[in-house]
Amino acid sequence: MKKLFIITGEYSGDIHASHVVKELRKINPDIEIEGIGGDNLRNAGVKLFSDQKKMGAVGLSPKIILDHFTLGKRVVDYLIKDYNPDLVLLIDYGVFNLNISKFLKKAGIKVFYYIPPQVWASRKWRINTIKNNIDEVLCIFPFEKEMYEKYGIKCHYCGHPLVSQLASKADKNEFFDKHGFDKNKKLVSIFPGSREFELKNLMKVFVKTAQYLQKKHPDLQFCISHAPNLSDKVYNKYLHNTPFPVIKGENQALLSVSDALILASGTVALEACLYRTPMIIAYRGPWLFYFIYLIVRCIKRVSLPNIIADKSIVPEILQGDVNVQKISYEIEKLLYNRDYRENNIQELGGVKSLLSDKVSSREAANVISDALNV
Repeated sequence: MKKLFIITGEYSGDIHASHVVKELRKINPDIEIEGIGGDNLRNAGVKLFSDQKKMGAVGLSPKIILDHFTLGKRVVDYLIKDYNPDLVLLIDYGVFNLNISKFLKKAGIKVFYYIPPQVWASRKWRINTIKNNIDEVLCIFPFEKEMYEKYGIKCHYCGHPLVSQLASKADKNEFFDKHGFDKNKKLVSIFPGSREFELKNLMKVFVKTAQYLQKKHPDLQFCISHAPNLSDKVYNKYLHNTPFPVIKGENQALLSVSDALILASGTVALEACLYRTPMIIAYRGPWLFYFIYLIVRCIKRVSLPNIIADKSIVPEILQGDVNVQKISYEIEKLLYNRDYRENNIQELGGVKSLLSDKVSSREAANVISDALNV
């Protein structure tokens, strides 16, 4: 019986991994699969070596570093001394997974990487670690394949998982009825991020912006999306006495029925783009991290729609520019300047045409299955 071990680090990686597992089971139900993940992998029948509770943190605190080091040592020891997998599949979560790959390569374990680190965006030197330690990259953006092959790295373009996994648009009337929204008002939804440090840096200014806009435009209503990977306790810590409704676990429906969005940067921007919902990206963090980012970045665009299209479609407001006035100005343009709005929606639609319609998880499963059966 062939054995596969999967390592994910965040909620999104757990979801993508579970889809790959389901496709693998269709091809070969007898593959033994263990891994590091969350409820999605567990529900797909994967035996978890560890869950992701210590993985999703971001930063350089001694506790985070120690947690990652300890887990990394444990999993490497387990894979080399006990489990002896035929293949290890790394998914996203570059800092942890790239370090793990060095030890696995040294031990002679075959390693594939699905949804690899975005080395084209920052810290491009990481591509040397990939070349030295990864047997095959399963990439999700069309421009990545050419880049990896240029460096002599075996690569298979799977297509972006969101293209096939994204739910259909929700029925706006039903959604508004369910949550008590006024059908005669425009809905602006706020997505302040899926990590605690993002809530800490963005929630307050997003809420103040919503209060300002609602006072200025009585035809607007707002709500806040609660990232499903964050506990109520963490979320409530930053909500304070926020007057707007909070919706949890319905991200994609909310993205699809909103008239405009205020987003922290991330995959959610691509989800919104595929729904053709106008948005602005506003992002800031500790100044030290921002200065480091300016040093290591390879491209000046932040949001995925802009990166894929290689032009500015989504307004990006960063760091010191993140304030009520600038966010409000961009949202008002998207809502009340008809020509600008229609052009923006058309441009968002063009991004999808640049992505393949491949079922990404199925493509990845086929490559993995072939490698296991060699």
